[in-house]
Amino acid sequence: MSQHRSLKTAGSVGTKRSVLKRGERIKLMKARGQWKEGRLPTNLPKTKSE
Repeated sequence: MSQHRSLKTAGSVGTKRSVLKRGERIKLMKARGQWKEGRLPTNLPKTKSE
């Protein structure tokens, strides 16, 4: 049985993700000066990658 064309990942390797992981969001917030030390990494605001 062949694999459905929507499940193949070869074409999606170079696409840009629209969602950042938690570590990436914290790193971006630190670069922008929005991160306060001692803050918990939960309930982070939504951030857009640049």
